[in-house]
Amino acid sequence: MSWLPKSPKARRRLWIVAAAAPVLALAVGLSLWAMKDNVTYFFSPSEVTEEAAPVGRVIRLGGLVEAGSVVKGADGTVVFVVTDNVGTSTVSYHGDLPDLFREGQGIVAQGSFRPDRVFEASQVLAKHDETYMPREVADRLKEKGEWRPETGEAPPSQASRSL
Repeated sequence: MSWLPKSPKARRRLWIVAAAAPVLALAVGLSLWAMKDNVTYFFSPSEVTEEAAPVGRVIRLGGLVEAGSVVKGADGTVVFVVTDNVGTSTVSYHGDLPDLFREGQGIVAQGSFRPDRVFEASQVLAKHDETYMPREVADRLKEKGEWRPETGEAPPSQASRSL
């Protein structure tokens, strides 16, 4: 007994499906491969490694701006440290920061690492609400037991302060 259907119509449909399936799979595979350069991954400072975030790869880095770490240069460059209370990363940004950017605030910076492992941000995002924390950052801090979402506050060691 053959696994092929007895009906000529059913056999024709089976052959069409069998011919179309690899073409469709190839099209999906090529589409995913083409989009891989447009994907921006999110990392917290403790997850950033040379392998996960190589030099030049565009990523998003999120965490809390460490108290006392914001240094404004004369040329408009701002250097600050982002932390998730486990790891830290130095961020350099040239341009105007959001009005409500401050120490202890949860931020997300998009950019890439330089060879010296300083994160060169092309964009810095901060929300207007004083209890705002990016969802990814809150999730990572919650996993580590460093942030309590029911209180809506940053950990005691990272109390919010204005610049």
